Amino acid sequence: MPRYNRFMRNEFTAIIERDGDLYIAYCPEVPGANGQGRTKDSALASLGKAISLILEDRRADALRGLPKDAIRETVIVG
Repeated sequence: MPRYNRFMRNEFTAIIERDGDLYIAYCPEVPGANGQGRTKDSALASLGKAISLILEDRRADALRGLPKDAIRETVIVG
């Protein structure tokens, strides 16, 4: 069995706090990523979407303006 899958599973820390009727979740590894919901599960789902959007945006931003002769490869971290 291969050690790495084609699609890497990313794991992040979720800190969850109660704020009145809501759960607030944030991720210390991804500044600006936070979520909220009436249940812990909905707060975690909201946080997951926020992390995904932030990482997509950072990737797109990092790739803008690359020189035409730049070599682009994939690195697998496990």
